Amino acid sequence: MLRILGRNNSSNVQKVLWCCDELGIPFTREDYGGAFGKTTEAPYLELNPNSRVPTIIEDDTFVLWESNVIVRYLADKYGKGGLMPRDPRARADADRWMDWQQTTVLTFMTPLFWGLVRTPEDQRDPAALAAHRAAGAETFAILDRRLSGRDFIMGEALTVADIPLGVMVHRWFALVDDGPEFAAMRAWYVRLGDRAPFAKHIRDLALT
Repeated sequence: MLRILGRNNSSNVQKVLWCCDELGIPFTREDYGGAFGKTTEAPYLELNPNSRVPTIIEDDTFVLWESNVIVRYLADKYGKGGLMPRDPRARADADRWMDWQQTTVLTFMTPLFWGLVRTPEDQRDPAALAAHRAAGAETFAILDRRLSGRDFIMGEALTVADIPLGVMVHRWFALVDDGPEFAAMRAWYVRLGDRAPFAKHIRDLALT
């Protein structure tokens, strides 16, 4: 049985939960991180020295951390040819979009989330938030163009490329109500919401 250590309101944990349900992987989840703590305690640090979530433990022997790597591993093991493209070039393309989520999208989504959800209104920095919104509008225009004429990032089917960015776009639409229309990205987001795993683990949960 796969164990997932991490709270369900963490965007990184949500990627793994969504992936597992798409692939039909049985798992148990245990609350770690945030209000639950425990990530700075020695037993957890032995598993994940970064003190972050998620961490997975498979068959009580294999430990893995870093959310996008976990998604790749699970898709490669349980869903090759489905979530994980078989063709090397298609796989590299999917990897590129997954890495882009971490190297580019997180640079504005993390401070937006913390500024609008975790920071009291009277302590927010309006200028900084405006700058992050502007960066998001410019960056997500790239994704919107990619999705024009496509059902999903890689084409007709959901792949690993959609999972990290789907979580981020959910937060963008929840937090930014005055951004660009992004018609293609919005239509993709609606399609993701029609999938039970996405609705369960992301869309229907409050941002906290």
